[in-house]
Amino acid sequence: MTAHDQYFPFQNRPEPQMVDGVLANPSVVPLFDVAKLPESAMFVVVGAGVHGMSTAWHLARKLEETGRGKGSDVVLIDKQGPGAGATGLACGCVRNMYMTGPLHGILRESVDVWTEDPVNFGFQQVGYISVGEENQEADYIRIHKSQNDQGYPSDLYLGADARKHLKSIWPDFNTDVAHCVLHERPSGYAGTHMAVWGLDQKCRQMGVKRVYGVEVTGYDMTNGQVAAVKTSAGDIRCEQVVLAAGAWNPVHWRWVGLSDKLDMHYRDGHVEKDFDMWTYWRLLEGEVYLKPGIDFRDANGHDAPVLHVELMNTPVVTEDGREISDHFYTYVRYAAERVGQPGVQGGTIPVQIGPEAQLEPYGHLNDLYQADDWFADYYCATLAYLMDRFKGCRADFKERRNGGIGAFTPDNVPVFDFVAPNVFMAADSNHGFKMIGVGRMIAETLAGNAMPETLKPFNLKRFSTGETFGDRNSNCPWV
Repeated sequence: MTAHDQYFPFQNRPEPQMVDGVLANPSVVPLFDVAKLPESAMFVVVGAGVHGMSTAWHLARKLEETGRGKGSDVVLIDKQGPGAGATGLACGCVRNMYMTGPLHGILRESVDVWTEDPVNFGFQQVGYISVGEENQEADYIRIHKSQNDQGYPSDLYLGADARKHLKSIWPDFNTDVAHCVLHERPSGYAGTHMAVWGLDQKCRQMGVKRVYGVEVTGYDMTNGQVAAVKTSAGDIRCEQVVLAAGAWNPVHWRWVGLSDKLDMHYRDGHVEKDFDMWTYWRLLEGEVYLKPGIDFRDANGHDAPVLHVELMNTPVVTEDGREISDHFYTYVRYAAERVGQPGVQGGTIPVQIGPEAQLEPYGHLNDLYQADDWFADYYCATLAYLMDRFKGCRADFKERRNGGIGAFTPDNVPVFDFVAPNVFMAADSNHGFKMIGVGRMIAETLAGNAMPETLKPFNLKRFSTGETFGDRNSNCPWV
């Protein structure tokens, strides 16, 4: 068993098989104790990614704190296990570089959860630095104000001050076109291996019934509500369902009777008719080994901040002079726990697929959605352009399969809302890993309290009421 498999026994392995509700091939899930599917539950959470596990953990805790129930009233179902989807493949960046202002509050809440147990979640609070050209100055000013207004401390540097700040952290940084620098102090990154393991353990400790190796196959709908969740191990009656199925959310969306088309109404009165509710995008990420004597530390020898750079007027050119793209978008963080030795991980803008995609197999096993051949050249060229220490790093790119897809919403901003009277959906538009705090807010909502104000802007009705998000000056759908 490889080091990767020890942390992610559900990725790149055979499908678990159930017989009479009991796991028949336990070698598929060797590191996790699993429960038998009960006949009924107060809450059923579908999907053991970051949102599903965070929601199950926080729901169990909230029920016990309020005396309204106990941890075992929450059932967490995943057809494979924790981290088997996008959560297990995520780069692990925890950042708040969003042009959509309401997201800044989501990240404030999420960092509270990351810092609750940073050791078991693998959270490194090293900060996050975004770099842009002069054309983005107004965006950076607006983002900086919104972050600080919502209690998320960040510092803004422009012009010569921006270049000076970058040099103070990375003396070998190429600041030729750098004009805007936003330094988020609470941000950082989390090792996805540790985060998945830590969340699963939180659920176990709170008594959540973790049913891994059982596949949800549909819903018994009565009067527009879910009466029971249909699974490969039988039906489970329930009062509330939380859908946190990541790339599979569109499938569950259809199972509860919802349409794949809608009309999108924007704040300026514009309407996009018959728009796809879901669009799949293919992710582009990878890793680079660090040569002996080379590191990703700052000028003081500390673990450096995560770095994000978008240069909308600067092409990506390889060290041998080939232009790959007319614009530049990259992110990078230290990632020894993913690379297997000293190295960095990051990526670039995802590639749009369309409203339909082949979901199985997921990730690295799916031949259709591997990173393009040009990606390694592109990514290493961006690193070499930014810092002298990365010159010649193309030879150190970790050559392996890199595949994953995500289901994006119509405006590429998450939907966190009820999609039926007793069905709450966490559809993160592939922003999800960093947003670990959403589960806490969902738990607040479902445990009998009002929905937290921070969550309200991400309602489903925004598409019909003229509150659709869409103001972003970027080539990337993730801002």
